Amino acid sequence: MGTLARLGLAAVWLVSGGLKIADPGQTYIAVQAYDVLPHALVRPVATGLPLLELVLGLLLLAGLATRWVAGASLLLLAVLVAGIAQSWARGLSIDCGCFGGGGRVDAGQTEYPQEILRDTGFALLAVWLLARPRTWFSVDGWLGWGKGRNAGNSDEAPDDYPKSIAEGN
Repeated sequence: MGTLARLGLAAVWLVSGGLKIADPGQTYIAVQAYDVLPHALVRPVATGLPLLELVLGLLLLAGLATRWVAGASLLLLAVLVAGIAQSWARGLSIDCGCFGGGGRVDAGQTEYPQEILRDTGFALLAVWLLARPRTWFSVDGWLGWGKGRNAGNSDEAPDDYPKSIAEGN
């Protein structure tokens, strides 16, 4: 399950960041539509967000520093959900731009509940990885990071993969 959570969340960040970086002008419009940042911060956020998402996705894909990346993912998802929720509460009519696009839409075209539920599902993947960061085919496993987690029971492979993976074999 952990490997699927890690790869699933990696795919989310890679697709989301890739779509945003492919259309920086639209990403700028999407960030601006939330109407929460001072004008001077819109461009840096519109530039930095897709880069952050790509970095998170690549680190998760490799399984490197998985617990830390899961924590950063959870934090970013909380910020994104808060942004969607505040837009909904303020009566803004925007598309979140979570997977490219974004910006103002007609009043009946918003999908706030679905966007919040989707991102909450992604957050659950991050929570799983916070609790169980060691997964199959990960750099963390090959490096032996976190092997001491099962104190007093060092012969047992932690989490959800066989001892051979835990030992880096």
